[in-house]
Amino acid sequence: MALRIRRATEEDAPALSRICLLTADAGVSAEPLHDVGELPGLVYAVPYVKLPTTWGFVLENLETKEVVGYILGSTDTRAYERYASEHWWPALAEKYQPEKYSKPGDVHYAKLLRNMHTAPDANIDFSPAHLHIDILPGHQRQGWGRKLIAAAVQFLMEEGLQGVWLGLDPRNETARNFYKRLNFKPIEGAPDDNQLGLRFADFSP
Repeated sequence: MALRIRRATEEDAPALSRICLLTADAGVSAEPLHDVGELPGLVYAVPYVKLPTTWGFVLENLETKEVVGYILGSTDTRAYERYASEHWWPALAEKYQPEKYSKPGDVHYAKLLRNMHTAPDANIDFSPAHLHIDILPGHQRQGWGRKLIAAAVQFLMEEGLQGVWLGLDPRNETARNFYKRLNFKPIEGAPDDNQLGLRFADFSP
């Protein structure tokens, strides 16, 4: 199967939403947790092709044009948070109200839209840039995760940045081991060891 990495566009939003749902429960499908399957993507994927200061790359099947993975982020997390708090979360919070739902995933995300988490100061001190990466299970363990990280590192270096960070679901040990192999390390001063940062000088494609 021939795959390629290309820049993400707004037209990729439905595919990003689908991939996010299928990996949202610590790396496995969150479909059983939701009646409203678009909610995880509206928080962790779709904004990154809609809002300012964002960037992204997708992993695409050359034959079918199916998007099977992504790496997305912001070059300026605080600016991203400010813009989203004014222009993204309020409308979604109005549309998705917790009392409408019974499944735990829907309730969780509907509440999150009303009280969105923000990055710890230690993360911002490490780097203004953050990322999210997800690949569908059938395309994992083939080197594409490292290649997506490499594409992001190259882009962010060209933007004048020296590092990037991410937040890790503590249940996802497979992801933790992947990041460890790429020299992501716990961020000094962060509230827990699930905040991981990569200095680009430490990365080997």
